[in-house]
Amino acid sequence: MNTAAKILPLEELKLRLAEERRHSRRIVLANGCFDLLHVGHTRYLQAARDEGDLLVVGINSDAGVFKLKGAGRPILPAQGRAELVAALAAVDYVVVFDEPNVEALLTALRPDVHAKGTDYTVETVPEREIAARLGVRVAIVGDPKRHSTRDLFAAIRTDAGH
Repeated sequence: MNTAAKILPLEELKLRLAEERRHSRRIVLANGCFDLLHVGHTRYLQAARDEGDLLVVGINSDAGVFKLKGAGRPILPAQGRAELVAALAAVDYVVVFDEPNVEALLTALRPDVHAKGTDYTVETVPEREIAARLGVRVAIVGDPKRHSTRDLFAAIRTDAGH
């Protein structure tokens, strides 16, 4: 599947996932801003994919990234971030969402697994209660949080100053 074909609006994605379920495929939902793709992101998404048969990635909208990260963010617009994430082999589908967390996506998509990075614990996942109500298993995946977009930006700014 080509990269652009992996990026779907929510309603179309729901139809695709219904078809995937008919084939008994286990669906994993991961999410993030992915403003500057780095190795921590790829490890997180690969580990998320390992939790099921296909991986859906929710990408925060531009307004959502601004609310979460503040002025100057996002660096890349949502469509560009979605294309970069969709180009990864581990990723089957990408959807852009506006809400501050993925509770609405969990409700709409009903994945088997909700994968979060290692900067969370099962107890600190913001969507843990809705996931439990929906019967969605929460999985903490990826390598230890030693990579961050914020740190990359800081390194770039420091190098630019030399």
